[in-house]
Amino acid sequence: MRHGRRRPVNQINVVPYIDVMLVLLVIFMVTAPLVAPGEIQLPSVGSKLTQAQDPIYVNLNKDKSITVVDKSTPSARSQNASFDNVADQVQSMLGGMERPVVIQADKGAQYDDVIRILDRLQLAGVKRVGLLARPTP
Repeated sequence: MRHGRRRPVNQINVVPYIDVMLVLLVIFMVTAPLVAPGEIQLPSVGSKLTQAQDPIYVNLNKDKSITVVDKSTPSARSQNASFDNVADQVQSMLGGMERPVVIQADKGAQYDDVIRILDRLQLAGVKRVGLLARPTP
């Protein structure tokens, strides 16, 4: 007869893992109905279509001269401006409307000058400002 020693079992005891999984399953089954579903508001199509508005162009030339152009009117208004009053010129052309403003800089213009114009427009409260970029031919 053999005494004492038992051979070690080479199998994993999965019973504790099954118990843990069942407990987690019960927790999820109880909490799932209590979670309020979120509301998703999808945009409606076709109800409020707006026409694209013509932008106001701020042209910066190589010699640091600035021209503000509004092409939305048949006469295409154009005004010369300086760094100090470019925001005022744009605000007067906007007339309280929210139209886009596009900065069009000459290839030889300095980056600092473009940023100065962008900063002045931002401080004046112009919300929609973009930079015009043309690919090289």
